[in-house]
Amino acid sequence: MDAGHILGSASVVVDVEERGRTRRLLFSGDVGNSDLPILKDPRTVGDVDVVIMESTYGTRAHDPRERADAVINDVLTRCCERDGKILVPAFAVGRTQSLVYRLNGLWESGDLPPIRAFVDSPLGVNVTDVYRLHPECYNAEALKALESEADHDPLGFERLTYIRKVEQSKRLNDLDEPAIIIAASGMCEGGRIVHHLAHHVGKRSTTVLFVGWQAPHTLGRKILEGKSPVRIFDAPFDVRARIVKGGAFSAHADGPGLLRWAERVRESGSVEKTFLVHGEEDSALGLAEALGERGFDDVEVPERGASYEV
Repeated sequence: MDAGHILGSASVVVDVEERGRTRRLLFSGDVGNSDLPILKDPRTVGDVDVVIMESTYGTRAHDPRERADAVINDVLTRCCERDGKILVPAFAVGRTQSLVYRLNGLWESGDLPPIRAFVDSPLGVNVTDVYRLHPECYNAEALKALESEADHDPLGFERLTYIRKVEQSKRLNDLDEPAIIIAASGMCEGGRIVHHLAHHVGKRSTTVLFVGWQAPHTLGRKILEGKSPVRIFDAPFDVRARIVKGGAFSAHADGPGLLRWAERVRESGSVEKTFLVHGEEDSALGLAEALGERGFDDVEVPERGASYEV
């Protein structure tokens, strides 16, 4: 069942029949953010007895999608004014394609400033090719773009270059013009984005745009929290770049989205028990409280190693 998070993401339904009694368990997987670029919204199933549900953003609300477009426009405009680079640490699966789709929309509308864009991630390039092969997973908006005469490829446009080779990646560091560089890893713990940070994070003309969650203690989290210097390749680097957090880019459902998902599951019958997993403690406990306020009778945040009979 389509979870709407990334291409191919799924929720899992398990029906168990024992002694003439059928029990249905639903594992949410990562629940997608509604109204994402390209992908369909997450689906649910009914008649569920037990739910195991993620809680990544259980206590937070994302900015509206329009805010994401406004952030991109602002960052691009400032980048061109300062003749700098925009570095975007992005997961190769999902986030990279969403960003390219948004940039393509700006290109098609004529609103993209005079700036070149690069996807500098071999895995990101490969995954984008997979996205192109599966339009059956697209939402109505993406299908309309795909079928239009003006835009047969919503994941590519004239100023965009996909990069695989290491030497091409290295040459980006000497590029003498404004550019947006989208590269993995999303939390700056490895991959080509680390090399770009080492070359550019100390420049005031650089913008680092974070479009995804940064786990505690990662390089991305340290930069996002304003720490300077930070250690890259075991050496200290002062952070002089402008740091921007794009809260509307997340592929995960936020707290209100998770509540809507849970309530849709419950529409066709009562849910006996809900387990909340895959989230920091505060997020999981906050979501548990919100579900309780909405009439979910038995909600639990399990401890590591605990076992249950359902």
